[in-house]
Amino acid sequence: MAPVEVPVELPAIQPTPGRPFGLYVHVPFCITRCGYCDFNTYTPAELGGVNPDAWLTALRTELERAAVRLGGPTVDTVFVGGGTPSLLGGARLTTLLGMVRDHFTLAPDAEITTEANPESTWPEFFEEIREAGYTRVSLGMQSVVPRLLGVLDRVHTPNRSAAAAREALALGFEHVSLDLIYGTPGESDDDLLRSVDTAVETGVDHVSAYALVVEDGTAMARRVRSGELEPPDDDVLAHRYELVDARLSAAGMGWYEVSNWARPGGECRHNLGYWDRGQWWGAGPGAHSHVGDLRWWNVKHPNTYGSRIADGALPVAGFEQLDADALHTEEVLLQIRLRQGLPLARLSAAERARAEEVVADGLLESDGDHLVLSDRGRLLADAVVRTLLD
Repeated sequence: MAPVEVPVELPAIQPTPGRPFGLYVHVPFCITRCGYCDFNTYTPAELGGVNPDAWLTALRTELERAAVRLGGPTVDTVFVGGGTPSLLGGARLTTLLGMVRDHFTLAPDAEITTEANPESTWPEFFEEIREAGYTRVSLGMQSVVPRLLGVLDRVHTPNRSAAAAREALALGFEHVSLDLIYGTPGESDDDLLRSVDTAVETGVDHVSAYALVVEDGTAMARRVRSGELEPPDDDVLAHRYELVDARLSAAGMGWYEVSNWARPGGECRHNLGYWDRGQWWGAGPGAHSHVGDLRWWNVKHPNTYGSRIADGALPVAGFEQLDADALHTEEVLLQIRLRQGLPLARLSAAERARAEEVVADGLLESDGDHLVLSDRGRLLADAVVRTLLD
């Protein structure tokens, strides 16, 4: 049974002119739950009567209501995430993008991304979504080492992720990304480098690499707590990050955000919107939105989501109006992670004075206009933010 979530009515939404606008669509379906995952996803056994077509019908209505509330902004990026969007298949993903076009105007050069699990893709799938208008695919590789995939409870075979990336490239996708996880219990340096090298050899133009985080409430957290698995070690994670960065840099992929590397032109514009003061509407169960100074989030369970839509309302679970201090904190927290850095002009006099201390410590570099994390600073980005904001 879905948990009870109290309906919430949003105040007026006022987009900030001149900033990029994105749409995020959350697909809540997965075949199985990975042991490390705490995303808002549901397996068939957990969902009961909810099916993808019912979810699509509710999503269409949310998009229609979103367009009315927003007043029709031009959409620069669309990102279909999850969950496992590729479980929808090419036909439903085509329908989904058609629904977006029915209610929003897409920029002529709009970036349109879908995430995918390699095991639920095949050449015809890539061909179909490319013809529908998707411009970018993000594939979950995580690792190519079988025993590490087992620890992560991943359901794809080690070679399938690289094969899927090559298929997407061969069928016309210029922008293909592979996601890696480092720091899995039992991982060696060689294990990680095998995965990085495999990703590079596919020819993709983007790689994301994330340190394993053991989230409370996950199956992995229970295994760590019982002593079955060793928790990730911070020093080991820092070393592994340096290995990833060195290997990808040597292959011509530069970092543009702390956990993301791309060949020139391969950066994910939608994610840059999150980090660089963009705005977005998040549609689907549990999706988050940020427009102007308003941030809100949808009800999580697909059953509740569908019921709220059927009742004639937006499926909002809560919201917060961000004041100037909160907006500034987010700006520093996110922009400092970017290769372009944080404009010095955005800092107060006291923050600029603290920044000079961080520069002297070698964690930040300054060109007079921007502050950029040094190589060592990228390993301590959160600490840098805390120092700047004091």
